[in-house]
Amino acid sequence: MKNLKFPSAQTILILIAALVTLLTWLVPAGQYDHLAYQSENNTFVKSGSEETVEMPGTQETLSELGINIPVEKFTNGDIYKPISIPNTYRELESNPQGIAALIKSPIKGIIAAADIIFLILIIGGLIGIMNLTGAFDVGISWLGKALQGREYILIILVTTLIAAGGTTFGLAEETMAFYPILIPVFLAARYDAMVGLACIFLGSSIGSMCSTINPFSTIIASDAAGISWTTGLENRLFMLVICLIITIVYILRYAKRVKADPRNSIVYNQKEELEELFGITNMDTSVKFTTRLRLILIVFTLCFVVMIIGVSALDWWFVEMTATFLVGAIIIGVIGRIKEGLFLETFVKGAGDLLGVAFIVGIARGVTILMEDGLISDTILYHSSMITEGMNAGLFTNFMLFIYGGLSFFIPSSSGMAVLTMPIMSPLADTVNIGREVIVDTYQYGMGLFYLINPTSLILAALAVVKIGFNKWLKFIWPLLLILIVTTMIFLTISVY
Repeated sequence: MKNLKFPSAQTILILIAALVTLLTWLVPAGQYDHLAYQSENNTFVKSGSEETVEMPGTQETLSELGINIPVEKFTNGDIYKPISIPNTYRELESNPQGIAALIKSPIKGIIAAADIIFLILIIGGLIGIMNLTGAFDVGISWLGKALQGREYILIILVTTLIAAGGTTFGLAEETMAFYPILIPVFLAARYDAMVGLACIFLGSSIGSMCSTINPFSTIIASDAAGISWTTGLENRLFMLVICLIITIVYILRYAKRVKADPRNSIVYNQKEELEELFGITNMDTSVKFTTRLRLILIVFTLCFVVMIIGVSALDWWFVEMTATFLVGAIIIGVIGRIKEGLFLETFVKGAGDLLGVAFIVGIARGVTILMEDGLISDTILYHSSMITEGMNAGLFTNFMLFIYGGLSFFIPSSSGMAVLTMPIMSPLADTVNIGREVIVDTYQYGMGLFYLINPTSLILAALAVVKIGFNKWLKFIWPLLLILIVTTMIFLTISVY
């Protein structure tokens, strides 16, 4: 038994893909009709039934279809994805996925996730170039001296700043760039890799879970529910502060124990391996902090500043982000006077170091494709909406929390979940005399809480970067997850009475 090892992230995802394949044989196929807006001719296109129907882009059309959403939400671009049409669910001929579909799903997933995969690979190349210049060693050494005795500030600062990005513009996939950069800083501060992983991943997760002005969750979900995104904003701000404080205190307590005695670390048996992986063992602290290295670090930092500004203010997405890091790597190569051959060799090797992470992202996307092709996602949504009939407000609200947590396994995209479920779920609030903003809250909190352990989210990819097993993450996170679930349930119950 001692020789048994917890399966790798890739194996876990392939096992999940096999389970989903089996589910497509057991769960009846079904689908809602969908409605998409076409701005070029101001029409709605209703699809999903036997024929596709084009309808006028008016409020009357929405009312006729039982969709309680202002038409302006479509015409001004707030809702840009097809939404589910209430009361249109119908069972379809079963479309079970076989062995061939299971085998092809990782390939389809890698193709579908090419945008984020290329971002990860280019970031890997950039990290390789930075390591070659020696700028990382100097920067980490300087930061370690600057924070000596006050390393806890690093935990508070990183978690809070990343949470700010999560709550405002949905900082999530972009955090993949931070792990190879910030983990060495935490190791140099005499913490373990779990502390760095927690600060980055939990900061992003809590920020996204308690989104305030995030267009990819709060705003699009509120629009799809037919309410203003400012409705319920005070509650979400309160939850953001409470959950962030709980999370930071939890990380600080763990970090304090690790610093007092490294044997308290959940990843203590990997201590030497992780320190070598992130260059702490061979770090050259004798290198002088020259003007050239300062300039390289400035360019490197600016890559992230430009990325954040682009995503939050300029409507950038993966192509623009990836281009930013590629240009940054080239500029750093020029400043560092790295010869062309050595630059290409180092860049490719750095990208190769994150190839395993890229595959994990692709395999996870393949699981989603299996569910879509098997036509079971809408069936699960339909039956979930039926469960809550006749409940009182408090029980209803907490049931919705767990329903959304479960649905997020099948629909891990926050914007996809919003447009597919809100037209179906938000009217349920009217039947128990609570505001529709509560459904938006349960959607965010349910997805956010399950996101912490959801294998189809980014956690497995993040763990692959840090070389930490999923079992060790579960050991670290379960007490915090339990605390956050109880806190959320109490808050939701109070909010509807």
